Amino acid sequence: MDSTSVTEHSTPDTPASVRPGAGPARSTAPRDRRQGAADARSEHSQPETGADPADAPRPRPAPDSIPAQPKPSRRRSAKQASGGKGKGGGRGSGRGVPPVKTTAAKAAPPASSPSGAPDPSGGPGGSGAPAGKDRRSGRAAGPGSGPVPMRRDGERLRFVGAATRRIARGMDLDEIVMGLCRATVPAFADAILVHLREPLPVGDERPAGPVVLRLRRTDRIPPDRVSGAPDPLPALPALATGEAPDAEVPPGSPLDEVLRGVRPVFADSPSAREALSGLLGEGADAVATGQHAILAPLRGRRRVIGAAVFLRGPERIPFEGDDLLVAAQLATHSALGIDKAVLYGREAYIADELQRTMLPETLPRPTGVRLASRYLPAAQTARVGGDWYDAIPLPGSRVALVVGDVMGHSMTSAAIMGQLRTTAQTLAGLDLPPQEVLHHLDEQAQRLGTDRMATCLYTVYDPVAHRITIANAGHPPPVLLHMDGRAEVLEVPAGAPIGVGGVDFEAVELDAPAGATLLLYTDGLVESRLRDVWTGIEQLRDKLEATARLTGQDHAPPLEALCDEVLDMLGPGDRDDDIALLAARFEGIAPSDVASWELYPENAAPGQARRLARTALENWGLEALTDSVQLLVSEVVTNAVRYSNRPITLRLLRTDVLRCEVVDDVPQLPRLRQARATDEGGRGLYLVSRLARRWGATRLSAGKAVWFELNHP
Repeated sequence: MDSTSVTEHSTPDTPASVRPGAGPARSTAPRDRRQGAADARSEHSQPETGADPADAPRPRPAPDSIPAQPKPSRRRSAKQASGGKGKGGGRGSGRGVPPVKTTAAKAAPPASSPSGAPDPSGGPGGSGAPAGKDRRSGRAAGPGSGPVPMRRDGERLRFVGAATRRIARGMDLDEIVMGLCRATVPAFADAILVHLREPLPVGDERPAGPVVLRLRRTDRIPPDRVSGAPDPLPALPALATGEAPDAEVPPGSPLDEVLRGVRPVFADSPSAREALSGLLGEGADAVATGQHAILAPLRGRRRVIGAAVFLRGPERIPFEGDDLLVAAQLATHSALGIDKAVLYGREAYIADELQRTMLPETLPRPTGVRLASRYLPAAQTARVGGDWYDAIPLPGSRVALVVGDVMGHSMTSAAIMGQLRTTAQTLAGLDLPPQEVLHHLDEQAQRLGTDRMATCLYTVYDPVAHRITIANAGHPPPVLLHMDGRAEVLEVPAGAPIGVGGVDFEAVELDAPAGATLLLYTDGLVESRLRDVWTGIEQLRDKLEATARLTGQDHAPPLEALCDEVLDMLGPGDRDDDIALLAARFEGIAPSDVASWELYPENAAPGQARRLARTALENWGLEALTDSVQLLVSEVVTNAVRYSNRPITLRLLRTDVLRCEVVDDVPQLPRLRQARATDEGGRGLYLVSRLARRWGATRLSAGKAVWFELNHP
């Protein structure tokens, strides 16, 4: 065996000079090989005691969960030794270089500061928390401790990432500002004050007035009441009360220059102190000098929308230079989030206003019926939809009840719904039959577009006849709740949806007993991903009967409470579509409170009308209204006799008011005009408008109706 083979198979842990059986060739190894092994060993050795700790690499302790690695084997194969690339090999050939033996389970000694004292942060680079320190609350075991300085870039990145994620979770303005405060205190600062422009500009708006900043929110670490240590924060009134006077930013002022500069600044220069004074007012004198305060402008997409002030107490560790980058990231993410929240708020406001104007602001109070309604959007993200309801007073004390549903729930659906609702109101004013109204709505939907589909249910209630006339265009059937607590799904022809075209609609006439409640609704109430339409209708019927049992027989449940109980049947996952609900409680008008006559269009008709009205008022005990009623009836009947060719209908209704109706066959509506002093006529409607509580004229399918109302004495 030659010297080369002996050297290759020698054990790395034992020097060759003392290994038993070594030949003389071992002592004649080249000096440069031994020198290379020494250099390799010096690369993996620990620094000496007197070495500069800044130049020496810091040992990295292994996590507790990683087990200690076993020592390398003393025997190596000839292939590993000859290749020189095995574990522990040094530079160059790597032969004869002993590997570095490490034990992962051993914890590295604490890093030393340049002065030789242990790092107070408890870890490498000051990244850990001191003993007894609560990183969440910012309180320490003893006075003088505060937020731990972030001395490593990785720690700052982790903090900025967590903070921006928390800020990004907010949807509205308050949530975003609160996310900024909660993410900052106490991890980065002892306190924060967030000022925003008042009012906040929206989108590309250019505010005309001066820039005014208003305190929006503050946050701070709670004082340590346990140890009795003094409050480390400055005595700012805004931190104590959360209120501060508005700060106006004059052009060219130090505060204006800082805001225009966009970048955060320390409050250690004279100009920065003046800017802080312009923002905080008199309380700025209490802020610690030096790098204990950062003033960060909040810049949105177009302009600066506010400023944030990060504070640390005078006894705390001051901010570092890299903390300005952290403040800039927090300010940028917060400002962009606030800008988007303001835009979202404006869109939500527009959607709410659009939906509100598309639906009736208040329901009318027609004679003989009480009404209640509800509307629920599909979701908060879709505030507008195509569902609508309406109640339209008609001549003869009747009322039209309408519920419709345009396909979809978007701005387009809401716009189409508004046009169809306006068309329905116009057609109802012509007193067309329900089936004719749906026919004209179908034509209007086809004019709006080929894909404009909607369902609609049109009902007319007559309180005198106690009847309802219903026409349906592909809508879910109404439900009638009787006084005895029985809920009935009315059988009405389904019909085709509006917009199909070329379809005839059919109307049915049904009884409407006094005390019964009619429920008109859209399919969002009874249909969802969890149930089909007819299952939902059966659940609605059961819900109505269960609610009626709570009040007992012969006692109808309160109308508003009934609507709330109906909506309570919706469970999780049942809000796939918006919901429109219209409830009508039929009270009717008793036959004893109705007086009706037919008069021929002749000269004696006005006198006959006065006598009939006087007799009816005497029977009702309303003699105090005799003079006014006779005068107004005479004027209205006289106009009808002048132009009519067919019999005239005179009807008196006694409800909460006294109502008089005169119907003739002339379609032209009378107009109120100011008569001149020399005119012989033209003063009849002027007298009606001055003496009556309300009056009006409505065109009918075959003529018109003129009516007026008087209050009871």
